[in-house]
Amino acid sequence: MATVNVGQENGTPIDIYYEDHGSGQPIMLIHGYPLDGHSWEKQQRVLLEAGFRVITYDRRGFGSSSQPVIGYDYDTFAADLNALLDKLALPDVILCGFSMGTGEVTRYLGTYGSGRDSRAVLMGAIPPFLLKTDDNPEGVDGSVFDGIKDAVVKDRPAYFKDFLDNFYNVDMYRGTRISDQAWNTSFNVAVAASAHAAHACVDTWLTDFRQDLPKIDVPNLLIHGDADRILPYDNTAKRLPGLINDLTFVTVEGGPHNVAWTHPEVVNPALLDFVKG
Repeated sequence: MATVNVGQENGTPIDIYYEDHGSGQPIMLIHGYPLDGHSWEKQQRVLLEAGFRVITYDRRGFGSSSQPVIGYDYDTFAADLNALLDKLALPDVILCGFSMGTGEVTRYLGTYGSGRDSRAVLMGAIPPFLLKTDDNPEGVDGSVFDGIKDAVVKDRPAYFKDFLDNFYNVDMYRGTRISDQAWNTSFNVAVAASAHAAHACVDTWLTDFRQDLPKIDVPNLLIHGDADRILPYDNTAKRLPGLINDLTFVTVEGGPHNVAWTHPEVVNPALLDFVKG
């Protein structure tokens, strides 16, 4: 099993699990909450067929990575990503994040720069700043996130049931774009993740990325569903044009949060056109 060590907790190594397949220009796929790197299967296949080297990894607390109770903030997540990029010594890499993964991409580029990066993809974006404040009236009221944390503590599996129903807009797409079996697979991955991470990550969603965005100096692709119930379109993606230079914006009409699974016929051609360009 391929891992990179990113620290210790009480003498126990904290290891990030990754998979590295194919050859050619590398693209790093960074998954969303509460899934893992295998959630990119509909994109990995077409990227490999197009001649790319595809790397996926599991965020700390999720998938096959270590499950510590420390490090659940975007500075640490970006440092974990940087440690993996250092280990693999990837040249001219494309960073592609979904949901929480868009935070890693944004904070990484804002902190470490684009010296080894050629392009960036944000899919189901969490930036610029999700929390409503006096200087961010377009955000979401903080009570919403307090309610989410309470729900995770009260009954984490029940919370994930509701979350994944909205993740895929099951009431709209069950049996057409999301099967019961695919939904169950996501649920199994979610409940196998760290219970601590499931709760701690909610606060990370409220990270302010507004200072990171102007520092991104590589071409960007933004893909977001306009029926996203997890990271609502108006609070997130709709605000990014003008905050990111050199941005290509693809709106998936009727798309839920995880358009990578439900709408690959839209996502994959847009992704391939961008990364080949």
